Amino acid sequence: MKYLVLLVGVWCALPAWAQQWQGKFEQLDQTLPTPNEYRSASGAPGPKYWQQQADYVMDIVLNDENQSISGKETITYTNNSPDVLRYLWLQLDQNLFAKGNNTDKTAGGALRDSVNTKAIAGQLSLYDFDGGFKIKSVKDMAGNAIPYVVNATMMRVDIAKPLKTGEKVSFQIEWSFNIVDRNLLGGRSGLEYFPEDKNYVYTIAQFFPRMCVYDDVVGWQNKQFLGRGEFTLPFGNYEVKITVPADHMVGATGMIQNPQQVLSSTELQRFELAKKTFDKPVIIRTPAEAIEKEKARSKETKTWIFKADNVRDFAFASSRKFIWDAMAVKVGDKTPLAMSYYPKEGNPLWEKESTLAVKNTLEVYSKFTIDYPYPQATSVHAAAIGMEYPMICFNFGRPNAKGEYSPQTRQGMIGVVIHEVGHNFFPMIINNDERQTTWMDEGINSFVQMLTQLERYPDIDWTRGKPAGLVPYMKGDKNVMRPLMTNSEQVILFGPEQYAKAATALFTLRETVMGRELFDKAFKEYAQRWAFKHPKPADFFRTMEDASAVDLDWFWRGWFYTTDNCDINLENVKWYQLRKGQKDVEKKANAPDLQAGKEKGFADGPNFFSVIPTDARLYREFQNRVDDAAIISKLENKNFYEVTLTNNGGLLMPVIIQWNYKDGTKEMERIPAEIWRTNETKVTKVFAKDKEVANVVIDPLKETTDIDEDNNVFPRVAKPSKFDELKKKTN
Repeated sequence: MKYLVLLVGVWCALPAWAQQWQGKFEQLDQTLPTPNEYRSASGAPGPKYWQQQADYVMDIVLNDENQSISGKETITYTNNSPDVLRYLWLQLDQNLFAKGNNTDKTAGGALRDSVNTKAIAGQLSLYDFDGGFKIKSVKDMAGNAIPYVVNATMMRVDIAKPLKTGEKVSFQIEWSFNIVDRNLLGGRSGLEYFPEDKNYVYTIAQFFPRMCVYDDVVGWQNKQFLGRGEFTLPFGNYEVKITVPADHMVGATGMIQNPQQVLSSTELQRFELAKKTFDKPVIIRTPAEAIEKEKARSKETKTWIFKADNVRDFAFASSRKFIWDAMAVKVGDKTPLAMSYYPKEGNPLWEKESTLAVKNTLEVYSKFTIDYPYPQATSVHAAAIGMEYPMICFNFGRPNAKGEYSPQTRQGMIGVVIHEVGHNFFPMIINNDERQTTWMDEGINSFVQMLTQLERYPDIDWTRGKPAGLVPYMKGDKNVMRPLMTNSEQVILFGPEQYAKAATALFTLRETVMGRELFDKAFKEYAQRWAFKHPKPADFFRTMEDASAVDLDWFWRGWFYTTDNCDINLENVKWYQLRKGQKDVEKKANAPDLQAGKEKGFADGPNFFSVIPTDARLYREFQNRVDDAAIISKLENKNFYEVTLTNNGGLLMPVIIQWNYKDGTKEMERIPAEIWRTNETKVTKVFAKDKEVANVVIDPLKETTDIDEDNNVFPRVAKPSKFDELKKKTN
C-alpha cells in the first residue's frame, strides 16, 4: 500500500526540461572586467592604482552689461599613468549651445497643433543666440602657440613633447562665451533675468575648458557631451579670481581667500560669527540689504578669490540680489559651513529651510559614507533647476509672488537641496564616470537622499526610492525601458530608471535582502575605498559582496542588467493534517491516496496524510536509527501548508510571507531569493504551523516592487464586478 509522504521544509522543483533555466544565479565573473593590479577582485583599488591630476589657476571676468564670461587659465597636468601621452583632451561643454551643435542635429520631434511659442522656438532653434566657447589662444608657458583642434564639445591639444610617467606639463588657454538664458535654452549653467528690478542671477558652471579623465579602463574619456550624460573629471587644486560688479555677492567652490576686500565690515563680522554658530543660520547679507543693492547698479568691480584643494570641478554664482546665510556643522573633527544664497523671490521658504537642509545632508551622508572633507557646502536658489558641483549647487523651489508655498513646494525644495548637496559625495568625492554610468551617482545619491529624508524629515511622505513608488514604472512598457547598465544618452525614461530604479534597488538591498547592518558596513567600505578616486560598477559590485559575505550576483543581474520586474504569484496553498490513527495506518487498506488527485481546496478543510516508519534500507551503512514514534508525535496536532509560487515577472526576489491565523494573530517569514536557485520560475515549499491559517499574503509591506497585488493573496479575494461597483455608486 502506498501513501503520500510529506517532506516538510523541502523545495520541490519542476523537471529540468520544464524549468526554462536562464542562469540568473550564475556569477558575474565572466561579465565584469578581469581584476588586475589597478582594480582588485575584492573591489578595492589595486596596489598599482593610479589617476591623473589637473591643477588650475584662473582669472574670470563676469560682464553684467552684455552677459558674458571671459577668462584665462593655466592648467598643470600631471601624468601618473604608466603610458606616454602625446596629446591631451579637454571638454568644451559650452559648445552644446553653439550653432549647428550635434544635440540639435540629432534631436527628434514632431509638429502638433496649438504648440506654444517657447516650445517651437526651442525645437527649431529659433533663438538668435551666439553660444559656445570662443577660444582666443592656447599657448605654452613661454607664450608659444600650441596646436589644437576642436571637435564639437572636445578639444585636442598637441603638446610639444611626449608626456612621460610622472611628468607635468603646463599650458595656458584664453577664451570667452555668451551666457545662456536658461529660461529660453535650458542648460545647467546660465542666467535668470528678473524684469521687475532689471537684475540677473548668474549660476555659472562648465565655464572653462576642462581636462578629460584618462584612466586605466577606457583611456581618454572623450565621449561627446550631448546634454544628458554629465561629466567625469580628474581631481586637482584650484585658485580662481572672479571679477564681478562691486555690489554682487559671490558664492563658489572652495573658500573665499580675501573676505576683507569684498565684504563690508558688518558682513565680515557676521561671517565670522557663522563659523562658530551651530544651532541656526546667521544671516550675513539680509533681505533688506539685498533689496537696497537691487536698486542701484554699481559700475565698479571687485575681485573675489577662491581656493579649493582636491576637487574635480569649479562653479560659482553671482548676483546683487543675493541674500546670504550660513551656519557651522559638526562633522567628525571638522566644522564645515552650511551656506545658502538666494534672491528675495525665494523667501520665506529659503531662509527657513535651505541651510538647515544642507546641514542635515552633511551630517547624514557623513554617517553612511565618509566625514565631509571640504570647508563648506552651498545651496544657491535658481529657478527650475537642480544641479551640483563641488561645494556648490543650484536648486529650485520658489514661493508665489505673495511668499506663499504649498507643502508640495516645500517638499520639492527640501528634496532637491538634499539631493544636490548630497552629490558632493557622489560623484564629487566618490568620483564615478557620469557620462557612462549615470546610476552610480544619480541612483546611489538618490538612495542616500532617501535615508536622509526619512531620518530628518519623517513628517513628509517621501516616495522616490521606496519600492511601492517604483511599481508604476515597473508595470510600464518594456519597449522604452533600458537596463541600468546603459549609456545615459540612450536612456529614454531617465528619471524613473537612473534615479528611482537604482535608488529603489539599493533601498531594497538594504531593507530586504542584506539587512541594514551588513549593508551599511559594506556601503561605507565602498565609500572609504573610493573616496577621491574613480570607481567603476565592478568596483561597487565587488566591494558590496567582499565586505558582507553575501552573494549578490543574482541581484546585480536582475536589477542592473535586465528590465525584468517582480511579479510573484501565490499560485496555490494546500492545507494538510496528520491522519488520525496514524499508528494503525498500515492496517487501513482503504486510506485515500492523495497522489491520485483527491486533495481538498484550502477552504474545504484539511487534506490528510500519513507518515510511516523509515525502511531500514534507507539508512544505507549507518547503524543508528531515528526514533520513529518521537518524530510522528511531533507532527501530531500541527497544520501543514504546501505553498506554490510562480515567478511571473522574471526578477528574482526574496519571498516575504505573512500568515494570518484564524485567532487573529499574524506571523511574518522572510525567505532569501535563493529559493529560486534550482527553478527560476516555480517553487513549492511546505510549512508546519501550530495554528490554523485564515489566509496567506506575500509581500505585505510592499518591499519588493511586486507589480500585481491581486495574486499575492490566497485564498484569492474576489474583486467586485463592474455591475457591483455601479450599483454601489448608484445607492
